[in-house]
Amino acid sequence: MSHYESNRRVFGVFLGRVSKLVLNLLPKHPREKAMAECAVGFVLDKITTLLEEKVNLIKDVKQEVEYVRDELERMTAFLRVADAAEDSDPELKVWVKQVRDVAYETEDIIDEFMLQLHSTNGCGLVGCCGFLDRLIFSVGKLKTQYEIASEIQSIKSRMTDIAVGHRRYRYKFSAPNQTSSLSGNGGSAGGVDRQGDALLLEEGELVGIENPKKQLVTWLVEGVSRLKVVAVAGMGGLGKTTLVKKVYDDSIVKKHFHNHAWITVSQSFNLEELLRDTIHQLFDQMKMPVPQEMSTMNGNRLKATIKDFLRQRRYLLVFDDVWSIQAWEAIKYALPNEDQGSRVILTTRLMDVASSCSVETDGYVYQLNPLSEEESWILFCQKAFHRNSCPNHLIDICKNILRRCGGLPLAIVAISGVLSTKKETNIDEWKMLNYGLGSELEGNDQLQSMRNILLLSFNYLPYYLKPCFMYLSNYPEDLLIEHNVLVRQWIAEGFVRRKEGRTVEQVAQGYLNELINKSLLRPVKTNDDGSVKISCIHDFYREIILSKSRDQNFATTTIERNMAWPKRVRRLSIHGELENSEVERYGARLCSILSFGVIDSNSISSILHLLKSSKMLKVLDLTGLTLENFPEVILELLHLRYLCLRNTRIKRLPDSIKNLQKLEMLDLKGTFITELPVGILKLQYLRQLLVYRHLPGAYMPYNYVHGFKALKGIGCLKSLQKLCFIEVYPGSRVLKEIATLTELKRISITKLSNEDCVVLCSAIEYLDKLSSLGLRALEGEILDLQYLHSPPPFLQRLYLGGQLAMFPHWIQSLRSLVKVYLRWSRLKDDPLEYLQDLPNLVHIEFLEAYVGENLCFKAGKFQKLKLLGLDKLEALKLVTVEEGATPLLEKLIIQRCKLLESVPVGIERLSNLKVLEFFDMPDEFIFPLSPETSGDQYWKVAHIPEVYHTYWRNGCWEVYTLEDLQANDKSGKPGNVVVKTQEQRNWL
Repeated sequence: MSHYESNRRVFGVFLGRVSKLVLNLLPKHPREKAMAECAVGFVLDKITTLLEEKVNLIKDVKQEVEYVRDELERMTAFLRVADAAEDSDPELKVWVKQVRDVAYETEDIIDEFMLQLHSTNGCGLVGCCGFLDRLIFSVGKLKTQYEIASEIQSIKSRMTDIAVGHRRYRYKFSAPNQTSSLSGNGGSAGGVDRQGDALLLEEGELVGIENPKKQLVTWLVEGVSRLKVVAVAGMGGLGKTTLVKKVYDDSIVKKHFHNHAWITVSQSFNLEELLRDTIHQLFDQMKMPVPQEMSTMNGNRLKATIKDFLRQRRYLLVFDDVWSIQAWEAIKYALPNEDQGSRVILTTRLMDVASSCSVETDGYVYQLNPLSEEESWILFCQKAFHRNSCPNHLIDICKNILRRCGGLPLAIVAISGVLSTKKETNIDEWKMLNYGLGSELEGNDQLQSMRNILLLSFNYLPYYLKPCFMYLSNYPEDLLIEHNVLVRQWIAEGFVRRKEGRTVEQVAQGYLNELINKSLLRPVKTNDDGSVKISCIHDFYREIILSKSRDQNFATTTIERNMAWPKRVRRLSIHGELENSEVERYGARLCSILSFGVIDSNSISSILHLLKSSKMLKVLDLTGLTLENFPEVILELLHLRYLCLRNTRIKRLPDSIKNLQKLEMLDLKGTFITELPVGILKLQYLRQLLVYRHLPGAYMPYNYVHGFKALKGIGCLKSLQKLCFIEVYPGSRVLKEIATLTELKRISITKLSNEDCVVLCSAIEYLDKLSSLGLRALEGEILDLQYLHSPPPFLQRLYLGGQLAMFPHWIQSLRSLVKVYLRWSRLKDDPLEYLQDLPNLVHIEFLEAYVGENLCFKAGKFQKLKLLGLDKLEALKLVTVEEGATPLLEKLIIQRCKLLESVPVGIERLSNLKVLEFFDMPDEFIFPLSPETSGDQYWKVAHIPEVYHTYWRNGCWEVYTLEDLQANDKSGKPGNVVVKTQEQRNWL
């Protein structure tokens, strides 16, 4: 046998055995399959990756792998329709864990093989035979083919034992019934019906219900006479059912409607049973016998019976706990839509369901929010102490427990119920629950039903969202989650798969939106285009996914030192510190390491030591570590896709960064790196390259950001989507290369000269996918952008820094533009004239952008503007807002406009203005606004909820409200001062 044939057979045997193992590890029953789907999906990805590598040079092997991949894809598609039932069956949970572990080990073998495959890239052999020689060399370098086969055989043997040991168990299941529900008792488990309990609460036991109830009653009994749907939405445990039941029982509502029915839907439901329940309620209410043949009617006849009964009647129907748009679609055709003033209320955890169901009837959506701190405290004290106060020695503990409840009434009632059984004098018991809330959720019977209700939202997630949601268990408690970072990590982990016509980033953003719509993530901060920028997760949901992560060996956090550790950790999140003694137990099979708040040198040393044995790592985030030099050990992580060294002290990258051939995201924000090595050009999969550092200070200096020097040849990085901040230099040919980066969505270029502008404009015209563009000239240079004739059509954000020769005419054509910053532009003409007809403009900020005396927002213009910032317009004397202009303006910031004579004329008409803030404005401008100094301008701003004036003094911002002016001293300075710690204001 030839050497070539022998080598090919070795590789074929290896793949064949892996293929059979993957096929054998799939559970045989649909319900079991769902639990292992995620793990098996990763193995499928590995095989697909193998197929896409140089392996495809071998024809026979390629055909074999393609066959296995196709089989796995068909099986995975079937897995996706199965329900998870781990929490309701402990034996099944154990079985699935074993299957998952075998899948993980299979993934590790393939990763190890691929690692050896890639390590031969530099041996100089070419062609098919050369590849096979390198392949055998690499396999032999780690283990002989027989050792690899032995590992596979060992796993196959374990899998056989699992199957034999559970054969009788597996066959006791019947095929899953598509109309059955995991929550047939109304969404609870363990025989405790918390949803039913919610219907029995007295109104006196409730807190914070008055305003929501009043609003809902108004929507039901007033308004147009056609049928309307009122949807009440919010996360599980907020009290949607309780609120709607009080509205349903209200005397005004009872009198207004002729017929009423309350139908609980739940996650899965039998449509015919639901319709029969509706008929029973409607007929019983009228003391009429139900149709005798009802038990034999099909769905269409049942709907017709309901519709005939409700004709010419004013009815109110409540559909409680709706989990899908399809559920509403199945019900709505039974409801006559006549001008009788009928109403339907539905409750749901899903915002998209609420919106969809209400929009077709021009109805309403009421998004139920958590209780305020005051309301939460009242409810807590009532339930824990049966009074409206708390013993002094327990106040701090109780407030911390209450903070973790996050305003969730279900959680407050459940936790306070547990505490009500404890002695008020035994402070240790109260501390124990405070610090061990996670274990209490799992082990305390009094909290189990609450956990089950919250767990429903997790169990109901589609297969592709579960690992994404569980990934949040890596993040510390109370951490605000930056969506851009999270999306990059999901992608690098392989959780996000491409869809036709959409980038992987767009798919991931869709995943985030789904989690928000399902009330599992709470938005904290939005972008100007309305997308969510930062969100947070409720503490109790975090406890649930922490538990899930431990059970499934999905992720481990170092803060959980008292927990039982898995044998092999897949993902490690380091919170605060990592001890050297802990490094060994984390094993060598890590696929991600995230660090949060690690500052001590011993922990940093431990992390670097851990990296030496973490060759399979895909995600590495070392944000904030006090690293002076780039850790050389990172260069051995050949599987790495995501590398974040944000806010470290690193000054340079080694040229051997080129070893990281799979790297897709490189985040060097906040480092001291100003040049990149030529080796970076070898990273052909790189999609995001972020290298810049902002200078600290009270106000933004002209050179407020340092980027990296333009790298000749950067045009070869064809996959780049984000490139910030690149510094060009006069005569650089890099601008021409930028024209070839046609996948770019965001780019920021600094240190431009006037002579660069022609080439720059020509290059930008090729970037038709661009949504964010930042350009800044060298100080003293002119930014002449008149040469740009066909700007990127979907540009949303535009940041221009430096003196403009004239206002760029093409900006007026940017119909998608939502944000525009003009800095140091020194325009002579009013820039508002050119911006006023942009239909989607939300955010405008001017810094030394205009040298004129008047700015005018003309009548009817700027219909979507929400935020306006005016800074250091030194000649500005008058701002006018005409009738109907900027009707949606919410925040106005004016600073360092020393000659401005008064607040904008017409500001009193801006009814949506919520925040008005002045920075370093003269006292003679501020004092007329005070209600306590006989200010003749106060009436203009009296309707604005928050009005502040702020000064930079002694290295910090001093913030005053208008009311503080009443304590002014002889010098005329206000007396009551709120001092903010020193921080860089980043609104500009």
